[in-house]
Amino acid sequence: MKKFKVTGMSCAACSAKVQKCVSALEGVTECSVNLLTNSMIVEGNAHNKDIVEAVKRAGYGAYPEDKNNKKEENLSGTDIKKLILRLISSCVVLIALMYVSMGHNMWNFPLPSGLSDNYLAQGILQMLLSGIVLVINQKFFINGFMGIIRLSPNMDTLVALGSGAAFSFSVWEIFKMTQYTLDGNTNAAFECIHNLYFESAAMILALVTVGKMLEGRAKGKTTSAIEGLIKLSPKTAHRVKDDGSIEVIDADSIEVGDIIALYAGESVAADGVITDGSCSLDESMLTGESIPVDKGVGDRIIGGTVSVGGYVKFKAQKVREDTALSEIIKRVSDAAATKAPIAKIADRVAGVFVPTIMVIAAISGIVWGFVSKNAGVAISHAVSVLVISCPCALGLATPVAIMVGSGVGAKNGILYKDATSLEMAGRADIVILDKTGTITNGSPEVTDTVPFDVTENELISYAYAVEDKSEHPLARAIVRYAKDKKISLSECRGFETMAGSGVCGYVGEDRIIGGKLELIKSLADVGGIIKEKANSFSKEGKTPVLFAKNNKVIGIVALADAVKPDGINAIEELKGMGIYTVMLTGDNKLTAKAVGDACGVDRIISDVIPSDKQRVVEEYKKHGKVIMVGDGINDAIALTAADVGIAIGAGSDIAIDSADIVLMRQGLGYLPTAIKLSRKTLLNIKENLFWAFFYNMLCIPLAAGVFVSLNGWHISPMIGAFAMGLSSLCVVTNALRLNSFKPHKTTKPKRRATDKFENIEIIPEESKMEITLKIEGMMCPHCEARVKKCLEKNENVISAHVSHTEGRAVVSTNGKIDFSELKAIVEDAGYDVIS
Repeated sequence: MKKFKVTGMSCAACSAKVQKCVSALEGVTECSVNLLTNSMIVEGNAHNKDIVEAVKRAGYGAYPEDKNNKKEENLSGTDIKKLILRLISSCVVLIALMYVSMGHNMWNFPLPSGLSDNYLAQGILQMLLSGIVLVINQKFFINGFMGIIRLSPNMDTLVALGSGAAFSFSVWEIFKMTQYTLDGNTNAAFECIHNLYFESAAMILALVTVGKMLEGRAKGKTTSAIEGLIKLSPKTAHRVKDDGSIEVIDADSIEVGDIIALYAGESVAADGVITDGSCSLDESMLTGESIPVDKGVGDRIIGGTVSVGGYVKFKAQKVREDTALSEIIKRVSDAAATKAPIAKIADRVAGVFVPTIMVIAAISGIVWGFVSKNAGVAISHAVSVLVISCPCALGLATPVAIMVGSGVGAKNGILYKDATSLEMAGRADIVILDKTGTITNGSPEVTDTVPFDVTENELISYAYAVEDKSEHPLARAIVRYAKDKKISLSECRGFETMAGSGVCGYVGEDRIIGGKLELIKSLADVGGIIKEKANSFSKEGKTPVLFAKNNKVIGIVALADAVKPDGINAIEELKGMGIYTVMLTGDNKLTAKAVGDACGVDRIISDVIPSDKQRVVEEYKKHGKVIMVGDGINDAIALTAADVGIAIGAGSDIAIDSADIVLMRQGLGYLPTAIKLSRKTLLNIKENLFWAFFYNMLCIPLAAGVFVSLNGWHISPMIGAFAMGLSSLCVVTNALRLNSFKPHKTTKPKRRATDKFENIEIIPEESKMEITLKIEGMMCPHCEARVKKCLEKNENVISAHVSHTEGRAVVSTNGKIDFSELKAIVEDAGYDVIS
């Protein structure tokens, strides 16, 4: 992917022309041009030089964007100041022009003697004053007519033609006045003064400049999210030298391996690991959570986060453009630079918009010339059509909403990879969630303790002592639990690992054994109550670990991979949004059911391998838009296969290429927020596009005079110019409303998607198996119906096609049942299976 900055674009017609020219290059597979950021993304193997030349042939400039070349071509503070200066200069001259043209002729404002009765002199003065305004705003004419020469007319072309037509017609009227004056026909010369449109020619330019200025200010606000993220990067840092002294250095000078000192109130200058001290960090820029997080030795810290208390030293691991903050800024910028699929219709219209408007204006002028027999009326309608048309609104409708939406997401720890993912997430019907590490914490935790003939603390003390030397995940969970309960560690002698089953050792003079039920049963007396309790935990999806002291069971510690605290609420909120939820896991059916029931998903699919996950996703994609949510590593295949892949994790996960969206927080809490923000942004884009199309479809016929015969409605060129500026402003302002998005606003339950997706058959292809049974004893359709019913009653049978005439049954299974089991089912029904 190559990024470029494009200079000289003024409207959607410009961006459409650039996109068309670059897309035509050999080696370019995809090109996206963004009017808001004046940026271009090119996919393919075309050379940079060829791409830049193609943009130049289209009439614009371009240069590659990289980390050493970060000039911005958007309306900056300097550009706004230039527009304001142009506007003030134009208005000073325009006031004088309006005084002469309208003040004197309409309201009898006084003029100097020798001028008040000299209509020719008044006309010439208006021409001079109007000419000054045209010179001040010459940029419209230069860009506009160069667009015509290069066969790529744009918004400036429409403004230049409109203003130029009004000025040229008025100059022609001045020449007529001179002839009437020479002929002594003062009445005719006086009539000509009312046919002058010098004030319209100047006013159009001034009003368009006002619109540009307001639009520029509003567009500047849409980039506030990126600017805010950039400001989070500190300019300096405190580096610890080899002799222990501290020096202040530029943050860009930090190298990997440097030891950096962080004081309270400072921003972290690089990603790293704390080597000394402790502190509290405000990580709201990363996760959206405002509560500070305590950090100590060994903990990771992320650049851009702020220390609110404490003092630490940390070792830099990622610096400059490799930091998590830089990656966030890159993601937001990339999302803003790409185009959403919904923008394609606007792009197609923008490509032919300006030529079409020029044709409509010409037709309007010609028709009104014939109808009114008045060249002034014809010119007025033609100019109105030219200046009221607004290709800018079409070009800005999508990118401003994408920019604001992705910026709001970044502030809340939600990173959208591109505009497509931002749009598609809002269209999702189904959310498929991986279990381990997504719905659950990904590591076992102690959930229950059941002591027998000892206290709970004694049970945990023995378990702690014997499990402390084991590296098994269940053992580490028991150790964590004991430490949390402040249980002291007793010495364990003669520690042994009993392969696949448990551990044993001596605590004092007592031999302690810990392990599965099968192991303990072989070494100790396990009564019915103990066995029943252990089996009960197993049915709940928990893993029971039994402990025996001198061959007598002293208790059970049950462990499970617990559902994340915000998982249940998040899934309930998704269901309330009308989204069908599926839990997908490689765990066994019993464990999966326990977790699925606890979190309330609509459907549980268990015992699947990674390749099967992909097939499940693809099957659901046949019925709706699918989001796959996982950890971004084990679920990479499924994440890529889904319409939108969402990875959940901390700062290190933002580089996961397989995910389209990254939630910076651990947990599912922000998953509904990401989808709701996508829906809001998608709705905002639709509102913007509706306004852009509605405005042009209503105002262009109005300016052309279509409604004059019906109700007398007509728009003057000056009002048209003002309306054009307001149109773009409305689109940008509407997009800015997304800044008021409330991430934690609860969603009221709506329609449920359960009925639509409940009965979809999901069996991975690799797991399907067909077994043909040769059966004797079936005499009629009733027999085959009985065999079919008995076979399909088994949960591992997908379908059975039975024929009594052929004496066989073709059974489609999920691979978890074999021939002998099927044979037993048929024989239990009263028939013989031969082979």
